Amino acid sequence: MASAPAPWFPIRTARLLLREFEARDRDDVHEYASDPETVRYMDWGPNTPEVTDERLRALLAEQRKWPRPEVNLAVEASDIRKVIGSVRIRLGPQRSADFGYVLGRRWWRVGYGYEATSALLQTAFARLDVHRAWASCDVRNTASLRLLEKLGMRCEGTLRRDRLVRDGWRDTHLYVVLEEECRR
Repeated sequence: MASAPAPWFPIRTARLLLREFEARDRDDVHEYASDPETVRYMDWGPNTPEVTDERLRALLAEQRKWPRPEVNLAVEASDIRKVIGSVRIRLGPQRSADFGYVLGRRWWRVGYGYEATSALLQTAFARLDVHRAWASCDVRNTASLRLLEKLGMRCEGTLRRDRLVRDGWRDTHLYVVLEEECRR
């Protein structure tokens, strides 16, 4: 990330470790990335073993660069030392950043999504000088929409039929939070 003088991760929370990926994470990553229900609203997946291997190789190669415009971090459940998902942030112009996340469905509805994304946003505002953070979400993904709202984000609009995914064209909500709103 161009404005970050040094890597700003790993990030520890009460139950999670957000860290760079390692080769040993392959089976954990494939577990969530190959699950049709987990990736139902994503514009990728479900992964074959070959796609997971290729994507992990690419992530590991990207991690050797610094600074880099996009950072993908494994979300590891600290108590069991298992990767349960990932978060991503990409710095943009005008002190903006977009972020995304995915968690395996075994880990839904227990607060991990909020814990990981909240920590990522707090880091973006506190350490990366971000003024405005945004995320997009398939309009049908009600659980993710609730998470974005819990983060204090507001829907700024809907992009109609903007992405072609497995089941056809989808509509996407754009959610935004400003630095001063996140720090309340």
